[in-house]
Amino acid sequence: MQVYINVLRKYAVFSGRSSRKEYWVFFLMNLIIGIIIGVIQGLFGVYGKGIGNSLSTIYSLAILIPNLALCIRRMHDVNKSGWFMLIPIYNLILTLTAGTKGDNKYGPDPKTA
Repeated sequence: MQVYINVLRKYAVFSGRSSRKEYWVFFLMNLIIGIIIGVIQGLFGVYGKGIGNSLSTIYSLAILIPNLALCIRRMHDVNKSGWFMLIPIYNLILTLTAGTKGDNKYGPDPKTA
């Protein structure tokens, strides 16, 4: 949970690096929160209607910028430009790849910082 909060604290920080753990914990937390929102919408029968749809839309918009920033920092960790997140299958491979050991041109190693 602390990792999720740390990502939100770096709301629009597009520079630096993020570890694989940070990226995937944030991804997992968003998945869990999305499922919970979906269940709540289903229980109240508002899925795809008015306020129910608004709840998921508001959450999606709220995490859009932190998610983009985290993805760019993850690309930086593997010593790639943030633009690589736009290449469909390759960006998945990069998010699964271990980061560059030690410093690279994007900053210090997040595991040692």
